[in-house]
Amino acid sequence: MRLAALLHGTVPADILGRFPGHFEVVGSVAVISLDSEILPYKIPVAGAILALRKDVRTVLLKVHPVASAARTAGYEVLAGDTTVTEYREGGFRYRFDLARVFFSARLAHERMRVAGLICPGERVLVPFCGVGPFAIPAASRGATVAAVEQNPDAVCWLRENIRLNRVADTITAIEGDVQDTTLPVKGPFDRLIIPAPYGMDAIFDRLAPRVRDGGMVHWYTFKAKDEIPALIEGFRDRGFVPERHRPCGNVAPGISRWVFDLRKNP
Repeated sequence: MRLAALLHGTVPADILGRFPGHFEVVGSVAVISLDSEILPYKIPVAGAILALRKDVRTVLLKVHPVASAARTAGYEVLAGDTTVTEYREGGFRYRFDLARVFFSARLAHERMRVAGLICPGERVLVPFCGVGPFAIPAASRGATVAAVEQNPDAVCWLRENIRLNRVADTITAIEGDVQDTTLPVKGPFDRLIIPAPYGMDAIFDRLAPRVRDGGMVHWYTFKAKDEIPALIEGFRDRGFVPERHRPCGNVAPGISRWVFDLRKNP
C-alpha cells in the first residue's frame, strides 16, 4: 500500500493528488520533506509512515537543508523519542544520531562499488568521512585508512562504528579540517575518496597532490549535466585520466551528484 492511500480521507483529494509520498528510511528513522500545501497535515503523514513501515520508530520532517561545517540538516520530530538509529549496509553496522551528523542512504550502492575496487595494502584517505560509510568498508578490504572529519559528533560515532565493525587496526579517525596542514595525514596515498560537500569544489586542487602518481581519486560533486564536458577537460588539464563518471542521485531540479573515477597520470 502506498503512503497516499493511507491518507485518503484525511488529506484533501486535490492536495493528495500532488503529494509524491516519497521518504527516506535510515535504520529505524524515516525522513520526509513536505511542501507548504501538505505541511498542515504533517502529523497524519507521520502516522501513515509508521503504519506503512513497521520497522520505523521515528519520523523526522526536514525543515532546513544541510548547512554549516558540521553538514547537519534541521529536523522536526513528528513521531518517536530518539533520533539515534542503527543502519546496516553491505554487511556493516553504523550507529549515529541523524540530527547531529550527515548521512545519506542513497549512496549505498556507490559506497559498495568503491569498496570493491580497493586492494589489500592500499593507503586510502577519506576526507569528509562522516560516520564512516566509505572509510570502514575500505578498511575491511585490508587498506590502511586515514578518515578525516570536522564534526565532533560525527567523529564520536565514527569511532563507535570502527569498534562495531572491528577495523580498529586498519583505520585512524582524525578530527579536524582536512585542509589543516598540521593534521597527522601523511601522503602520498594510493587512493582518495572525496565525498565533497556542496559548493566545495575548490578542495579538489588542495587534496589531489596527496595521491601518488598512478593512484586513483573518487571525486563526488554536484553539477548540471551540461557542466560535465568542461569538468572532464579540467581534470585532464590537471593530469588526471577520467576512467568513469556517472550521476549518483538527484539533489535539486537539474542538479545531480556525480562521481568521477580519476587516475593520476604517472
